[in-house]
Amino acid sequence: MSKFKESELILNPDGSIYHLKLKPEHVAQRVIVVGDQGRVDKVSGHFDKVEHKIQNREFKTHTGYYKGERITVLSTGIGTDNIDIVINELDALVNIDLEKRVEKEKHTSLDIIRLGTSGALQEDIPVDTFVASAFGLGFDGLLHFYKYDRALAGQDMEEAFVKHMGWHEYMARPYIFSGSADLLKQVATELKTGITATAHGFFGPQGRELRIPLAFPDLNEKLANFSFSNHRITNFEMETSAIYALGTLLGHRTLTVCNIIANRARGEYSKDYQKSVDQMIAYVLERLVE
Repeated sequence: MSKFKESELILNPDGSIYHLKLKPEHVAQRVIVVGDQGRVDKVSGHFDKVEHKIQNREFKTHTGYYKGERITVLSTGIGTDNIDIVINELDALVNIDLEKRVEKEKHTSLDIIRLGTSGALQEDIPVDTFVASAFGLGFDGLLHFYKYDRALAGQDMEEAFVKHMGWHEYMARPYIFSGSADLLKQVATELKTGITATAHGFFGPQGRELRIPLAFPDLNEKLANFSFSNHRITNFEMETSAIYALGTLLGHRTLTVCNIIANRARGEYSKDYQKSVDQMIAYVLERLVE
């Protein structure tokens, strides 16, 4: 069995994984990921007990217990580039023997649930509501740096989307992966679901124009008009496609639930999104332990 080189699997002097600064014993089987470091405390504030608190850069981790269920909550920062770090390092912590630098014989599957904020693309999705992502649609191009079986992705939906959008050849080809059907059923039976579009920027890539003109001023309108097998694009954010794609390739169960803090079609923004974020956290935690 070949060993992972020190330059590829980078560890800190204390044996923890490089960016997250975690050791295997710090990670629960169920992991909640949030973008904002401050949201880690909001989630762990519901815990009955916190046993580990670790932070390195934007990666802040609390592991503890909620109603007897061991849960890790970890901040990722913003963007699929950070998700590439987080998902690969989480997987390494549970599926690689860090001392021997070899893959473990027995695979461990994590439940990775993103709790995020997002902008709705459909007029009928009000601010301060929760949307669960049945699919993650990535514009970021991250997946194309990995070798994978295209049968794992939503090929037919991807082809239909590229045709609908008239996707330009000089842009990274979109990719589509589904989240975990089991987690979706457990957590999101009462929520709106749909396709979540993941952008690799907040302004131009999400159709926001300040002082630089947009190359695709009708981007959001065309996204809102796309549908495939009764699935429509419900919202825009910046992490889900990479979580779903890398999670699938590495054998983990994934789900994203977002609080809608803006409705792009209406031009509306939440008056107090922190309150509805707190409600989302409480809602998802209860569903996870039921």
